[in-house]
Amino acid sequence: MRSLRSGLLTSLLAGVVAAGSLLAAAPASHAADSPLRDLAEAKGKVMGTAVTGSKLTGTYGEIAGREFNWLTPGNAMKWGSVEPSRGSYNWAEADQIVDFAEAHDQQVRGHTLLWHQQNPGWLTNGNWTRDQLSAIVRDHIATEVGRYKGRLAAWDVVNEPFNEDGTYRPTLFHDTLGQDYIAQALTWARAADPGAKLYINDYNVEGVNAKSTALYNLVKSLKERGVPIDGVGLQAHLIVGQVPSTMQQNIQRFADLGVDVAITELDIRMQLPATQAKLTQQAADYKAVMNACVAVARCTGVTVWGFTDSDSWIPDTFPGQGAATPYDENYRPKPAYHAIAQALGGTTTTPPTGACSATYSVTSQWSTGYTGQVRIACSGASLSSWKANWTFGAGQRITQAWNASCTQSGAAVSCANASYNGSVPDGGSVTFGFNGSWSGSNPVPVVTLG
Repeated sequence: MRSLRSGLLTSLLAGVVAAGSLLAAAPASHAADSPLRDLAEAKGKVMGTAVTGSKLTGTYGEIAGREFNWLTPGNAMKWGSVEPSRGSYNWAEADQIVDFAEAHDQQVRGHTLLWHQQNPGWLTNGNWTRDQLSAIVRDHIATEVGRYKGRLAAWDVVNEPFNEDGTYRPTLFHDTLGQDYIAQALTWARAADPGAKLYINDYNVEGVNAKSTALYNLVKSLKERGVPIDGVGLQAHLIVGQVPSTMQQNIQRFADLGVDVAITELDIRMQLPATQAKLTQQAADYKAVMNACVAVARCTGVTVWGFTDSDSWIPDTFPGQGAATPYDENYRPKPAYHAIAQALGGTTTTPPTGACSATYSVTSQWSTGYTGQVRIACSGASLSSWKANWTFGAGQRITQAWNASCTQSGAAVSCANASYNGSVPDGGSVTFGFNGSWSGSNPVPVVTLG
């Protein structure tokens, strides 16, 4: 059997070498002629992004300041971040984001005052009575909202209060204070800053379903009781090809209650590797979400949950998925970016694809190992740097690489150019090689450029 298997591999090798895999990748492209924030403002909307304070420099900071007129701290204002020890506060990153926003004529959305996650250990481990926890929550809201009084446009006061079936999520706050903790939190937030808009924010409430109906009924009840509630946030962590068909209808029914609606955490993830077909569908999905908001007067605008794939939460939370934001990891606008611009009335068109490609081939193979090569070629475009990404389908491992720096996590491989071969001119190409191990089979993966 061993000799038969070796002979079979030898006869198959030529076909594997010749096959290679080529996938078109979008070349580096320019942003829209007008920044997204200007296009949104012309429509009476806002265009926001979640940000990480420590990254607000260089290219990241330049794009964040140019393209968006609202910022949401991704983590910096959550309870566990601002009060890690009781009575001991850390406002450094939150202040940094607010200062950046004010310097760039941007508004800030506070996120979030009460949530069942990312709370400090001293809070979650305490055995609090109802009166004790009520006083702690009231003090927390008064302290944080009061610190930024007059500087923040809105707050996500309560985040993710419902289960998928529309029942209240069991949390420290709900179980100890009762379901009226939401009304109490809103009332305390209004007292701390009468000028800030107050929101309830949740996920999987973008279309009409049991969960969004529960949120609708809560908001209706709060309005009838005179509890301060200004808007609802629809997070919109979506999957490619799965934008709810009832999204505009759902936005409109909340607006009809007399509250604003904001798309607060939009990203649209896909199973990796990204392909041109997936990126095209993603662009259509981003446009559909934008169109739903633009169509309803009380939809204030859209915030993307991170604008670049290098700052996205998706890969760590959903293994094997990603590419969820409008910019790739190298800050190049993806088709999704151009779809957003078009939905906001921009004249930009999606840049042509297929100008640069990556071809994977196996140049030699033996019983437990092989040598591979990737060629990156451009026609009608050029690259100043590149990154080649693929996912192995049969447990292969890279053991050594040359002319590139390669890393592997599980089945996912990412190879970046060496200092001397990042430039690929129009009509030119570069190659890099590697040794790898395999067992059982060695299928050729699809390579994308990023």
